[in-house]
Amino acid sequence: MKLRIPKIPLNVIGWLVAVAIVVPAFVYRGAWFPGTEAWVKRTIGVYRQSDSSMGHGHDKLSDDSGGDSHGGHAGHDESSSLELSDQALRNLGLTPEFIQPVKLSTYRRSITVPAVIVERPGRTRLQVATPMTGVIRHVHAVSGEAVKPGTLLFEIRLTHEDLVQAQTSFLQTLGELDVERREIIRLTEATKSGAIPRVKLLEREYAKDKLEALLSAQREALRLHGLSKEQVDQIAEGRRLLRELQVFAPSPDKHSEDELKLAGKPFLQAAFQADAGQPKPIDDAPPLVLSELRVHKGQSVNAGETLCTLSDYSQLYIEGLAFEQDAGSITAAARRNWTVRAVFEAPNNERQTLDDLSIIRLSNEIDTNSRTLHFYAGLPNVIESLKNTDDGNFFVGWRYRPGQRLQLEVPVEEWPDEIVLPVEAVTKEGAEFYAFQQNGSHFDRVAVHVKHRDQSSAVIANDGALFPGDVVAWRCAHQMQMALKNKSGAGADPHAGHTH
Repeated sequence: MKLRIPKIPLNVIGWLVAVAIVVPAFVYRGAWFPGTEAWVKRTIGVYRQSDSSMGHGHDKLSDDSGGDSHGGHAGHDESSSLELSDQALRNLGLTPEFIQPVKLSTYRRSITVPAVIVERPGRTRLQVATPMTGVIRHVHAVSGEAVKPGTLLFEIRLTHEDLVQAQTSFLQTLGELDVERREIIRLTEATKSGAIPRVKLLEREYAKDKLEALLSAQREALRLHGLSKEQVDQIAEGRRLLRELQVFAPSPDKHSEDELKLAGKPFLQAAFQADAGQPKPIDDAPPLVLSELRVHKGQSVNAGETLCTLSDYSQLYIEGLAFEQDAGSITAAARRNWTVRAVFEAPNNERQTLDDLSIIRLSNEIDTNSRTLHFYAGLPNVIESLKNTDDGNFFVGWRYRPGQRLQLEVPVEEWPDEIVLPVEAVTKEGAEFYAFQQNGSHFDRVAVHVKHRDQSSAVIANDGALFPGDVVAWRCAHQMQMALKNKSGAGADPHAGHTH
């Protein structure tokens, strides 16, 4: 009996072969697809450059050209190529940092919202107040001066009756306690010899314990008046009333749990000392600006009265004012920890930007008047000027100031693996956008497709017009386009490439 093998139709065999080829190719596409795609793009680029040369009469390289390929690239069309001297490059500002290779990066599409610089509530302003009644003996700082934490600001002669009485009672108790201690020493020797009954010694010891308890209560009373532990100890050792307070500049961030308003250490909320010299400032602490001075020499001040206001401008906030319909986009950007960009107006219609600012918080309410959502980004400040006067005063000028207006660019969408160039790197003429690719000593004009453009960046389609690694001019594309027009004899439109 013969074994009969069923005959398989040719169309079924074809499908089986196709499946056997397509399925492994799809499974292992990560190994072969990127290289194939890059080869196809390179081939398209070569044919594009070759067709461009042939279309303008460059069918072959003549001996006069010497076969110059300008750095290994294909020959360029003279009508769309511009040769720039070193002087021209410097005139255009095309330094090496503005002639860079194209690379793929992540672009974040942004919306622009108005903003204003504001103080940090509870952090920027520091009020220095006196906890006791007195008379200002001397003012050591002037309005607008910059001071370090620990700088002597005021000297106050105390006239607070309760404080004087509390100190007097404290010194009186100290004296009585010294008498009791000496009496106990005398009675101890007499008791040992039997000349005095022991009950007398016990009475004196009980009296000493009462005085120590009273002294402890009086110490706490002085602390409640605002004196520090060191100052109370100083009164006990010197047996002299505290007549004067020295007020020092506070530190915004240094605090101690066992200190009250008046601190013996000069780096607390309001630092005071009686007889010690001016303390040393904290290292690397930002200067505080005496923004408001409320007292003068000889003025009488009451307990709790503000002497001056110090401002710490080293850290500020940018308050963004987003429209109500943009609230969702702002919230999403904050949730994804995307940073924002601050844009400042500069002279000559230029823009100064500050990148990578973090969103600190969003308001939980919509402003009823402006219908805007307020959100806040942190702004580290920079000292721009320093000046010492002949009389010893010190002044600083900060770059960013509360009340200054600006714009915030908030990302709302992320596009990975895009060709992103500065907006000055492309120019528009009619329906075409152009970039300028370096080709040896020449810059060849290349038509590109701009997928998106904002005030600072242009997203170029990765369609083979430009490849990652191609070196292009990152600025002055409009000036180079006008130079090409002048070179060809056509009148240049002075507004070409500009958006008003």
